[in-house]
Amino acid sequence: MEDDIDAVATQLGEELIANILDGQPIDAIKGLLDQGAPIWYQNLAEGTSPLHAAAYTQNLELIKLLIERGAVWNAVDYLKNTPGDICLSFNNEATYNAIRDAGIRSELILGLLEKRPLSDGSTLILRGEDDTATGSSEAFLSSKLKYVVDDHGQHICLLEVEGEEVGVMMGWEEPIMRETVHKLCDDHPHAGKLKILNIGFGLGIIDNLFQSHSPVEHVIIEAHPDVLAFMRKQGWYDKRGVKILEGRWQDFVDTESLLSSGGFDVVYTDTFSEDYGDLRQFFDHLPDLLADGQSRFSFFNGLGATNALFYDVYTHISELHLSSIGLDLSWSDVHAGLDENAEIWGKSREYFSLPIYRLPIGRMKSI
Repeated sequence: MEDDIDAVATQLGEELIANILDGQPIDAIKGLLDQGAPIWYQNLAEGTSPLHAAAYTQNLELIKLLIERGAVWNAVDYLKNTPGDICLSFNNEATYNAIRDAGIRSELILGLLEKRPLSDGSTLILRGEDDTATGSSEAFLSSKLKYVVDDHGQHICLLEVEGEEVGVMMGWEEPIMRETVHKLCDDHPHAGKLKILNIGFGLGIIDNLFQSHSPVEHVIIEAHPDVLAFMRKQGWYDKRGVKILEGRWQDFVDTESLLSSGGFDVVYTDTFSEDYGDLRQFFDHLPDLLADGQSRFSFFNGLGATNALFYDVYTHISELHLSSIGLDLSWSDVHAGLDENAEIWGKSREYFSLPIYRLPIGRMKSI
C-alpha cells in the first residue's frame, strides 16, 4: 500500500512539474494540486521542484500560488540552485522578491512557533544538527587551533574537523574588516576618545585596526584558550587601554565588568560556531551596551554566504530584528575579492563563496 501511495505521489509530482514547464494555465496547475500533487516534490532527472519550474517560466502569479500552497522556498536542485537563484539568472526582480519574501516570512514564523532561536542551521544552511567544532560552541572551545601562514602568505587560524582543516579566520577578510572599521570609526563624533567592544579575536585583524584609532578603552571578549595564548604571545595583555575578558560574551554581557564604563561608542561581534539564534540574542543586549545615540554597531555578516538567496534572507531578517530593538541599519557592498583570488584563498573561502560582502552598520534610531 505504501509503495502504491509513493508511486501515485511520484506520478503526480512529475506531472505537476511537467505542466508548469509546458506553460499550462494556472487553473490546470490548481487542479493537479487539488488532486494531491505534492508541492514538495523534486523530479528524478534534475531535482527540479514545482517552484523551480515556475521560476524558469518567470510566471509571478504562479510563483505566488505555489508559495501560498506551501512550496519549499529553499529547495536545492542537483546543481545546488534554489528557485531564487533561477530568478536571479533571469534578472527578474519581481519573481525573486516573491521567493525571498516567502523565505523571510517562513523563518520568522518558524522561530516564533518553535519558541527557539531562529534558524538553528537546519533550514537555511540545509544541514542537520552539527555537533562538531564548526557548529557547537562547546566543541569549538575544546578544539585545538593552529596559527599558520599558507603558501600564498595568507595568515590563517585553523581547526581540524572530521579530518579536514577549517579556517576560523583568514587573511582574505582584511579588506572587509578595514572597511568595517572605516565605517565605524573614521567620522565618529567621539573619534580620538572611542570606547570599543569587540567579541571574538580570531587573528586580531579588526582589533589591530581598532588600535590605530587609539581608543581610550578597548575591551575584547575571547573564550578559546588557544586564541588567548596567541593574544598573550602577541602582547595584547600589555597594551594600554586594552581589557581582555576571558570567556564567552554570554558570561559577561550582564556583568559590571562590561557595563561599568557606561556603554561603548563602537560594538562589533564576530564569533565562530555560533548561529543566527546566538547573534539575535546578542542583538537584544545592544541597547545596554551602546553608550548613546551616536554609538555604532556591526557584525560579521557571513550567515548563509554560500548562496545569494540565503544571504539575502539573513540580511533582511537581521535588519528586521535590529529595527525591533531600536536600531537602524545601513548597508555597504564590499568586494570580497573572490574572482581574482579564488585559487589563492582555496578552501579558506568555502564558507563565503559570494563575490560581494554586505557590510552592516547599526545606529540607534532618532526619537
